[in-house]
Amino acid sequence: MIKKLIFLLLIVVLFQLSSCSKYQKLLKGNDHAKKLEMGIKYYEKHDYYRALQMFDNVIAIYRGKEQAEKIHYYYAYCYYGQSDYIVASYHFKNFVKIFPNSKYAEECLYMSAYCKYLDSPTYTLDQTSTHEALKELQLFINFYPKSERVAEANKLIDGLRLKLIEKAFEIAKLYYKTESYNAAQIAFTNILKDFPETSYREEIMFYIIKSNYYYAKNSIDSKKQERFKNVIDTYNSLISNFPESKYKNDATALYNAALINYEKN
Repeated sequence: MIKKLIFLLLIVVLFQLSSCSKYQKLLKGNDHAKKLEMGIKYYEKHDYYRALQMFDNVIAIYRGKEQAEKIHYYYAYCYYGQSDYIVASYHFKNFVKIFPNSKYAEECLYMSAYCKYLDSPTYTLDQTSTHEALKELQLFINFYPKSERVAEANKLIDGLRLKLIEKAFEIAKLYYKTESYNAAQIAFTNILKDFPETSYREEIMFYIIKSNYYYAKNSIDSKKQERFKNVIDTYNSLISNFPESKYKNDATALYNAALINYEKN
């Protein structure tokens, strides 16, 4: 039994060595048609690394020829298949530049944006990639407004915007926690300007009241009346938008304290 297993393992190893030898021989040779053929076969088997080596070897050879379009198409998808989304995005977009009238142009422009979406990190990290993904997805929608992919692109945009909201919200709360109240109220206010549809709207409006109150309370006397007026105004805004707000009692307490200080100053 053990001898049979060793024999089978030996056959597998020899087969792999033979396969590698043939692969290297083809890669170093001048049979470009065969390289293209094998590149497609490797691609179809999801062996993206070997497929990419073959396509990389012939992409310049077939420039301007009929096969070039498919090579560039597979080339981009090889990077996508290896989860190298930044490089894949570049090559999908490059495909559109080279073959703007291709039947694959719409798909590749979408995939370029989708790769940027996949590269977008969690909201706790830098969001440069998220902003880039938003631009790319909007570009796709602008180019192909009637595409069946528009609905999916809009869903991706919503997800990215939510990520930016969460990032901005965390930053604003950090300002508040570190008692940088003016910076906090500016940051919270900007969230409502940039993302008026946010589900955090009620909570953010309450944070603005609190930030304004403590900012006013810690201000010099000559600035207090003006700043307590901001507390009153932002309280009225909260109650106007959310008459039965879950923050109403706490917000009203701050409002009453602000009103006393406003009238006193």
